[in-house]
Amino acid sequence: MPISPNQGSTGGGTTVNITGTGLGGATAVHFGAKTGIITANTPTSVTVTSPSGSGTVPVTVTTPGGTSNPLSFFYVGAPFKSSLAPVTGVTAGGNTVTINGSGLSTATAVHFGAATATPIVVNDGQLTVTVPAGAAAGPVSVSVTTAGGTNNGLSYTYVDVPTVGTLNPNSGPATGGTVVTITGTNLSTTQSVTFGATPAPFSVINDTTLSVVTPPTPDGAPGPAEVTVTTSGGSATAAFTYVAGPGI
Repeated sequence: MPISPNQGSTGGGTTVNITGTGLGGATAVHFGAKTGIITANTPTSVTVTSPSGSGTVPVTVTTPGGTSNPLSFFYVGAPFKSSLAPVTGVTAGGNTVTINGSGLSTATAVHFGAATATPIVVNDGQLTVTVPAGAAAGPVSVSVTTAGGTNNGLSYTYVDVPTVGTLNPNSGPATGGTVVTITGTNLSTTQSVTFGATPAPFSVINDTTLSVVTPPTPDGAPGPAEVTVTTSGGSATAAFTYVAGPGI
């Protein structure tokens, strides 16, 4: 007599299907000392809502013909989430997030706001999940659903991809030291600004403006340099030209 699923939340409420023979007219389904609520019954199956409980309990079906042999049902506690990393990513989704906690081994879904993704269980204390696309930039609650229930409490922030419009000025000496104002969008989470492969010191003025000091060119030679602005939401590029100093 199979039982599916054979595990559920300690709080009860799991829909359990028991199949076998001679099950018609079932009057009770016991989960240990407690009784479940029968919601459907045929001669070959009983559908029941599990009561609350803990540990492993025997499940029996009682009909006018007697009581069945017991099957094991395992109560699982609600998951606990202690952290997730990273806590931000692009609105388009696609990056991998690691969630740490306990009671995660039966995880079947991770919800990012209204969007749902299927996790990969590493062990009872950790899972990874590919972030689904978000509806818009901003924070969403993250919840994990397991056989023991659903637990909330963590937050993830979707960030739009940055854009870079203008550099003012867009040229300066190869020796560096030029203060450049970069304007664009979604710049408030800027993590780095590079001129070619060389990082530049910067300050975030607001979501549309950065102040950057150009580094010198690696070889002191003039020429074009690709400026890359990297944020939590991705990267955007623009062009800057290093010019030669005067000679006599």
